[in-house]
Amino acid sequence: MTRRDRCRDFDHAIDTTAGREFADRYGEPNLGPVCVLIAAYREAQTLGKVLDAVPAKAHELPISMLVVDDGSDDGTANVAEAHGAYACRPSMNRGQGAALRLGYRLAAEYGAKYVVTTDADGQYDPGEIPALLAPIIDGRADFVSGSRRLGSTYQGDTFRHLGVIFYASLLRLLTGQQITDPSFGLRAMRVEVPASIDLCQAQFQASELLVGAAMRGYRLAEIPATMHRRAAGHSRKGNDLLYGAHFGWVVLSTWWRDRDHRPQR
Repeated sequence: MTRRDRCRDFDHAIDTTAGREFADRYGEPNLGPVCVLIAAYREAQTLGKVLDAVPAKAHELPISMLVVDDGSDDGTANVAEAHGAYACRPSMNRGQGAALRLGYRLAAEYGAKYVVTTDADGQYDPGEIPALLAPIIDGRADFVSGSRRLGSTYQGDTFRHLGVIFYASLLRLLTGQQITDPSFGLRAMRVEVPASIDLCQAQFQASELLVGAAMRGYRLAEIPATMHRRAAGHSRKGNDLLYGAHFGWVVLSTWWRDRDHRPQR
């Protein structure tokens, strides 16, 4: 058995246990047609405000909220429930990608048709969720991302801004899709999109999901969106140069892995 196979078995065991505990806690929750999914780690300070800003409906479709508490020790899951969200509690911290992968599975299992991802740190505006869903509801797209380059962002790190531009250009070259912001965390998709992609990344999930969706011929779109400074705490992405290198490696490795999935024209 390879190291990758052992890791997958380990992750599968954690996800299975967390899913079973989720079912024991809530029975058979009906997540409704739209599920707002948040992977959160030690975000008790900001999570409640984010959840309170999520609209009750989008395009007349009820919205449910699901927080995957990625091994926090600060009461993040309790805050989620106190503000009207379901909370799934895997036993250990593995990374945003692993937490979202578990959330995608639960969303599909409990009745969601559309999944919207956002962050717990207050950088994205939940009020933009209806606009994000509109191209999908109208049948014009399968996967929609917000874009700070089409919308607005705070005056942050210049290096990271240049990285967004560089990787957007690389992704357009590799996939043929018109992408301007490959790492924006506010995204909406049909629930079958993540289910059809081999999501392996424990942390750098944004590029893996985007490239995987593009290579399978899903219709991608972007809308202008807003990015704020974190409401509290600090980013866990680490050094910008190291993060950029990892991001790029996942872009290229996912493109190579999924190149045979590209629809024939």
